[in-house]
Amino acid sequence: MTLKNILGNARSYSIITVGLAIFALAWTAFLIPHRITGSGVSGIGALVFYATGIPVGYTFFIVNLGLLLVAIKVLGANFGIKTVFGVTIAALLLSVLQSVIQAPVVEDKFLSTIIGGGLGGVGLGIIFTQGGSTGGTDIIAMIVNKYRNISPGRVIMLCDVFIIGSSFLVLTELEPVKRIETIVYGYVAMALQAYAIDALLSGNRQSVQVLIFSKNYTAIADRISVGMGRGATVIDGMGWYTKEPQKVIITLVRKHEASDLYRMIKEVDSKAFISVANVMGVYGKGFEQIRH
Repeated sequence: MTLKNILGNARSYSIITVGLAIFALAWTAFLIPHRITGSGVSGIGALVFYATGIPVGYTFFIVNLGLLLVAIKVLGANFGIKTVFGVTIAALLLSVLQSVIQAPVVEDKFLSTIIGGGLGGVGLGIIFTQGGSTGGTDIIAMIVNKYRNISPGRVIMLCDVFIIGSSFLVLTELEPVKRIETIVYGYVAMALQAYAIDALLSGNRQSVQVLIFSKNYTAIADRISVGMGRGATVIDGMGWYTKEPQKVIITLVRKHEASDLYRMIKEVDSKAFISVANVMGVYGKGFEQIRH
């Protein structure tokens, strides 16, 4: 591996760790102290904690470990090191933070639900942008999808609805009305988490189409291809005012990569002419996959 690859991986894992810390904080500081059950394996861990007192991190790690082993047997060893890293660090952070945070950071239960659900979604969104994962119900969804024509999103939603609804049978110290109220808070947290993930990932997926007019088109195209790892197409054109042949570079990049592209173009040719347009979607290598 080159130094650039090592630094890139270190940056990616650092960002994933930040996302995991936000995710763990959302649970331990806002949801668990109010005995709110959220979605995913973290929700299972919360249920076990409410029933037995076993820390959430322990259950989170054991359940995910079991799911990973089953998935490897059923689906093959196609789970990257980032998933193992995410599960391990998340379990560790959940255990440490839960032992440190003993009381709710925010006393109001509804406000804690809003903050906890939103923060959890932001944390997961950050993790997903780097290709990371915390395991969980998405593994169940992939296993079910292999044998049944059911979309992963529907499987995950059904799992989450069941997990949160199960808190009615676990929170026996509360009156039935309070238990129903807590379940509603759990569904609110689940919806906010999903919204935050979608908002963050949608922003990260936005792409732009860039047309570059420059006499140094060869150097710019090489920098786009080698330096940024993006494709570049060079087409023939003609400047109608000068009636001279003109090479035009067409490239597609993520919106957050655009500033790096502009800087690179300026280094090669400060007089280059650039046209930038938002695109509705980009499908293919390096972008989204076409889904049937």
